[in-house]
Amino acid sequence: MFDRLEDLLIRYEEIMSELGEPGTANDQDRFRKLMKESSDLAPIVEAYNEYKKNKRNIEDSLEMLEGESDEEMRRMLKEELSSSKENLAKLEEKLKILLLPKDPNDDKNVIVEIRAGAGGDEAALFAAEIYRMYVHYAEGRGWKVEMMEADEIGIGGMKSVSFMITGQGAYSVMKYESGVHRVQRVPETESGGRIHTSTISVAVMPEAEDVDVVIDEKDIRIDVMRASGNGGQCVNTTDSAVRLTHYPTGIVIYSQTEKSQLQNKAKAFALLRAKLYDLEQQKAHDAEAELRKSQIGTGDRSEKIRTYNFPQGRVTDHRIGLTLYKLDKVMDGDIQEIIDACIAADQAAKLVRMGD
Repeated sequence: MFDRLEDLLIRYEEIMSELGEPGTANDQDRFRKLMKESSDLAPIVEAYNEYKKNKRNIEDSLEMLEGESDEEMRRMLKEELSSSKENLAKLEEKLKILLLPKDPNDDKNVIVEIRAGAGGDEAALFAAEIYRMYVHYAEGRGWKVEMMEADEIGIGGMKSVSFMITGQGAYSVMKYESGVHRVQRVPETESGGRIHTSTISVAVMPEAEDVDVVIDEKDIRIDVMRASGNGGQCVNTTDSAVRLTHYPTGIVIYSQTEKSQLQNKAKAFALLRAKLYDLEQQKAHDAEAELRKSQIGTGDRSEKIRTYNFPQGRVTDHRIGLTLYKLDKVMDGDIQEIIDACIAADQAAKLVRMGD
């Protein structure tokens, strides 16, 4: 590990030297790549320098203790020695985590797709609530949320909704939300007061660039039509809605959230690229069974990951055994504690796997 850290330290110094050269900024592609690499290495270098500083402190304290006879001074040196040893152990664990292989998609924006499952209208209502939960969470982090497509029902629910979250590291955080979410509560339409269980599925896909997915024009059918739904001057007056059919996979995308046909077409293609890229990612996950076992909720879409129990005001994440009694705050977008726990569990599982 320490040989690798020394190599990374040397590479970081080389990058900083290159960035300081007068001509580097003239080559924008090279400049961006160097800035990205330096940004990735900076936390590792900072932690490693702090590690070496604490190691030197330990050596100095031990050396001074050997020749020191004053009891007060010896007490101070022992306290400093103890503190440095404690810091050293924490920094070593931090460095192990920082050196874990990084998911190449972590820095990407995400497209989230929520679909109502078992439970009819109640599932559609819950899908709309989970959509709002993610919107509040994203806005709280300063991320941008853009609706891509939605199939709404008249009572305020959503059979399905797809939206993009644009923000630094969005996928690294949101990927832990993929899976089946279950709600337990008494529906407003239930006169007998019985608790019903409904489900929705959440798929979190990294935004795919043109270089990630090549779509052959022969594989695509594009239909344009008049938008349908509630309100809006363009509804039923212009052919602004777009439907894409991808023959090889059977994927159909329908987009009508924008007034412009070009904008709807761009959104539909962005969603199709993400779905095709996600299919390839799923195939890779399936081919690496052991890797999937070591991950926390980023592989199996059919996995039941979380239960929202309204009568008891609790949320339980089944992957990590975490239960929180603050359902109202969670539904308002306060999900960072759950995500942080998932990240910690994922890192711990990967560390164990690396040690095998």
